[in-house]
Amino acid sequence: MGEMLSGKNILVMGVRNKWSIAWGIAQAAYREGANLIFTYLGDREKEELEKLTAGMGTLHAHPCDVTSDEDIEKLFDWVKAEFGVIHGLVHAIAFAKSEDLRESFLNTSRDGFRLALDVSAYSFVAVCRHAAEIMTKGGSIITLTYRGSMKIVPGYNVMGVAKAALEASVRYAAYELGSRNIRVNSLSSGPIKTLSAKGIKNFNDVLKVVEERSPLRRNVTLEDLGNTAVYLLSDLSSGVTGEIIYVDSGYNNMGL
Repeated sequence: MGEMLSGKNILVMGVRNKWSIAWGIAQAAYREGANLIFTYLGDREKEELEKLTAGMGTLHAHPCDVTSDEDIEKLFDWVKAEFGVIHGLVHAIAFAKSEDLRESFLNTSRDGFRLALDVSAYSFVAVCRHAAEIMTKGGSIITLTYRGSMKIVPGYNVMGVAKAALEASVRYAAYELGSRNIRVNSLSSGPIKTLSAKGIKNFNDVLKVVEERSPLRRNVTLEDLGNTAVYLLSDLSSGVTGEIIYVDSGYNNMGL
């Protein structure tokens, strides 16, 4: 076991199953000595967390629906009471209605648009606000985005708009929290087989394109993302904030 995050309390939001990017990050953080704290939504996610963390000692987890300000407040009240301080936060939460990913972007419903932006972008703002109050020793906040925020990815639709809002939020949060020695960055992952990715039309075609055309000629893994997250959560990235870090085998550099 490493020591890059030894003694650091890291709150991880968004682990749904063993394919979740958040779980890949949690595993890497645990390997480097972090004390992990989790959130979950509903009994099913709690049960999944219990299975995944079975070999990690006592599970520290609290329910949180990020569409509820009351839930977010209760979460951070609990974290403060139990741990006093956190040193890192992983926000890995996003959602869009499946019909808004299947249909034409211009047919996105008003409710679907509002929900995607609320869960995928505003929740990050709300969480940062509360987390900053218990990051009294400085710290690092990271979230997850995708190149569909910058480029057209057919089928990504309203989620691309939500991720664009999320990336702008990263920059503004980094500016406001910098004076407290809190860094804010985002990982922009290449396509990876998560449960959420199944809702994107022709996703397997996207995987094939990246494997064929990216400089590394492969798709990324949870391990790739976890290792980069450890860098961002650790003191190695002490001078890095407001950035979108691409972990996509270099595909974002291609003109194809």
